[in-house]
Amino acid sequence: MPARKDLANAIRALSMDAVQQAQSGHPGAPMGMADIAEVLWNDFLVHNPANPAWANRDRFVLSNGHGSMLIYSLLHLSGYDLSIEDLKNFRQLHSKTPGHPEYGYTPGVQTTTGPLGQGIANAVGMAIAERALAAQFNRGGHEVVDHYTYAFLGDGCLMEGISHEVCSLAGTLGLGKLIMFYDDNGISIDGEVEGWFTDDTPKRFESYGWQVIPAVDGHDGEAIRQAVEQARSNTRQPTLICCKTIIGFGAPNKQGTEACHGAALGDIEIAATRENLGWTHGPFEIPEEVYQGWDARRRGRDAEATWDEKFAAYEKAFPELGRELKRRLTGELPADFASQADAYIAELQEKGETIASRKASQNALNAYGALVPELMGGSADLAGSNLTLWSQSKGLTRDDAAGNYIYYGVREFGMSAIMNGIALHGGFVPYGATFLIFMEYARNAVRMAALMKQRSIFVYTHDSIGLGEDGPTHQPVEQLASLRTTPNMSVWRPCDTVESAVAWKAAITRADGPSALVFSRQALAHQDRTEAQVADIEKGAYILSDSEGQPDLILIATGSEVGLAQDSAATLRTKGHRVRVVSMPSTDRFDAQSPEYRQAVLPLDIANRIAIEAGIADYWYKYVGLDGRIVGMTSFGESAPAGELFNMFGFTVDHVVTVAEELLEG
Repeated sequence: MPARKDLANAIRALSMDAVQQAQSGHPGAPMGMADIAEVLWNDFLVHNPANPAWANRDRFVLSNGHGSMLIYSLLHLSGYDLSIEDLKNFRQLHSKTPGHPEYGYTPGVQTTTGPLGQGIANAVGMAIAERALAAQFNRGGHEVVDHYTYAFLGDGCLMEGISHEVCSLAGTLGLGKLIMFYDDNGISIDGEVEGWFTDDTPKRFESYGWQVIPAVDGHDGEAIRQAVEQARSNTRQPTLICCKTIIGFGAPNKQGTEACHGAALGDIEIAATRENLGWTHGPFEIPEEVYQGWDARRRGRDAEATWDEKFAAYEKAFPELGRELKRRLTGELPADFASQADAYIAELQEKGETIASRKASQNALNAYGALVPELMGGSADLAGSNLTLWSQSKGLTRDDAAGNYIYYGVREFGMSAIMNGIALHGGFVPYGATFLIFMEYARNAVRMAALMKQRSIFVYTHDSIGLGEDGPTHQPVEQLASLRTTPNMSVWRPCDTVESAVAWKAAITRADGPSALVFSRQALAHQDRTEAQVADIEKGAYILSDSEGQPDLILIATGSEVGLAQDSAATLRTKGHRVRVVSMPSTDRFDAQSPEYRQAVLPLDIANRIAIEAGIADYWYKYVGLDGRIVGMTSFGESAPAGELFNMFGFTVDHVVTVAEELLEG
């Protein structure tokens, strides 16, 4: 068996060679953390390279994702489907080794990282999911959900505010199977961090309720091994292992400096590094004995086979639980969910309630929650306003992790990134809520959900100037457009109870990406519909009311403005105008429909169009054309009662009718 240093040096060599070949990348972190990675992956990490999706594998997150050659080297060396040619193709178009680790590109990469700190949050989400799933399904003598979450992180991750949000919550929840390794090398891109980062990190994490193992020599394999053993022995607290390392370890002229952080070492320094490390092999050459020392395939195969036996015994003892756990781990919804949801939607249409869509959202949760037990809810300290609690919500706590609801506190960014970690882990469909305006705090985590195509459901209430007296600091204007223009994000702004229930159904059933559900504070009038119209809601836009014969004007509206469009159309019809009203709760769903359907709803030969929405106006030109009109926002809001604000900003029947007549006369 090769010595630990030889195994670690394989990571260093591959990392510096790949970055040098690409003439781009970050060799410093992989070279500095190689010894920590070697101990963790060879002595502790339970995984199966032949099955990267094995449910009971340990999760490994590289939060400092710029050091991506570290995880690519580990995956290649331990036996994943990642060849030496893939490493040579580092940072190249369509390669399996992109500049930062990307979920879905590389077998074994558990999450996309790069935006610093979010990997920490994803790891917290994974640890929450493991603990909750274990509490819900494990039974005495049958611990079928039993794995750890490990994360590597650097100074930059800890400077990001999200690290505070999620690590304080992790301590509060007592996530004892979450172990993080802090790469304390004192260097960031701008140089020595002592000029801008002098936190006492161990004390900081102790104050969160973590077990902290300080001052570990990150280049001493035995010291690292002992620290991990200590961390694993404490199941009541998450652990931070503080490893003092040298960035770019082994590069004699650049190690310990920012010069090796984010640039290739250069041929001369690489040659010197090889000599300094005693690594006599050429670029991308790994001796067979080193490969054998790293190979985790047999160990992984045996671990999964042992678990399969445990799960078979579990299924025999608890057949119903076994079937349910299998279903949830595969991400499949209950077979009858869609039909029961449709029955509920039909019932709502018949009932015809006029209530706030946030209340309609809560009602939908009450209807769907019992049907979909994998829903894991939460709110950023606004449960009473977001209405995310439903009749069977149960808080997840340090002492009882079997709950289905997380009280996130005022942590919008942390909540959103934790949700992504829960979704990535599997077994749950997470939803989390805040006011729409505070999506801005969480923007990058929302974007990451879309990038990774995860089924995270972002619930946003208080969706417009209809919020009223709290004023422009709390009244969203540009947020809807921001969400809608995010690739792979599905956005719903429903106009009543029926559309709200359809929006929830669409979000729950969507398996290939996140959804944003946008709800009102104020009551919204119920809209009459035929059965066919109800069925068309899922298409994102549909004709809600129409004229006799070809319309000469189309009003397009969403959410609270659909009622305004209907009232305006009624007035215009008394004046002899032929008006169609199109409710468009989801622009992306409508855009995905066939050309024939889109043409049927918005015929190209009807140029007179007005979009009505209490959000930024400019977004709507794609539907009304440059010659169309938009009744929307072109400024921030004001502090006043909602009714006064709608009058001030032109969301009235009189104003819409005036705009319509000007358009028709022009």
